Amino acid sequence: MAKSGTVTAVWAALAGNLMVAAAKFVAAAISGSAAMLSEAVHSLVDTINELLLLYGIARSQRPADRLHPLGYARELYFWSFVVALLIFGLGAGVSAYQGIHRLLQPQPIERPSLIFAVLAASLLFEGISWVVGTRAFRATKPDLGWWEAFRRSKDPPAFIVVFEDSAAVLGIMAAAAGTTAAIVTGDSRWDGYASLLIALILAGVAALLARESKALLIGERADPALSEAIMGIAAGLAGVCSANSIVTVQLAPNSVVATLSLDFFDTMRAPDIERAVIELETKIRSAHPEVSALFVKPQSVQHAAQRRDQGETMMSPDDVLSGG
Repeated sequence: MAKSGTVTAVWAALAGNLMVAAAKFVAAAISGSAAMLSEAVHSLVDTINELLLLYGIARSQRPADRLHPLGYARELYFWSFVVALLIFGLGAGVSAYQGIHRLLQPQPIERPSLIFAVLAASLLFEGISWVVGTRAFRATKPDLGWWEAFRRSKDPPAFIVVFEDSAAVLGIMAAAAGTTAAIVTGDSRWDGYASLLIALILAGVAALLARESKALLIGERADPALSEAIMGIAAGLAGVCSANSIVTVQLAPNSVVATLSLDFFDTMRAPDIERAVIELETKIRSAHPEVSALFVKPQSVQHAAQRRDQGETMMSPDDVLSGG
């Protein structure tokens, strides 16, 4: 499930973008500014994106059923990927079209004071949303740098809000710079250049978000620190001769599937192994509640090494002794 701070950040971004989009569309209609229209479309796309993220969060929290035995947690990653596509297709696409259109057919900018007033108000709203989103994102990885935290994050809504708001702030600056240049020089083509710059900003953000969301959607491993912790718990369990290997898959920000290959002592009988697995599961879930499903395969060290050499890394359903 998404953390409460992330949900708060999404709601804050939704409220801010909705108000900003309305103001920008009015200003674009009155002034005829292509950059302002691009910014209005940008804010509208962001508003739609926040709604999709909230929908994805709600859908991902549905319980497991027969059709989806591991639940619907990964739906959050699907809708995050859709958001990245929308930023590129609608946000960057429309901004690029507006910029090219204005370069081919220059149009004088009217009511520049209105444009600057709306941009100033937009910067205030987007700044507040950025602060809320940044705090929620930094709370998940407080000890890491920005880029490393982004690359290692398993919570797309958290970093999508930050990237969207960052792009919005940069877009506002680009629109203000383009409008100023157009007024000072008397050349309205600067308005088109600003719109193209906004398109480039959105395309870059969309590419980064799509890359990270895709990696999570197709099945990214959990944090290596979690794997090491689980292996340590398994190795210290009575009756375990060796913890051979572990494979983890991130289903959602706080949902991980783990599969373990363990070598039990030969003196252990089937009932003893079953009790050991139950004890292992209890200890792991107590220490790491994000492990939503655990599967264990009894396997000798030699056999495990042989299968690794053959390129087999995942357990088949027939290999699973116990899981929950």
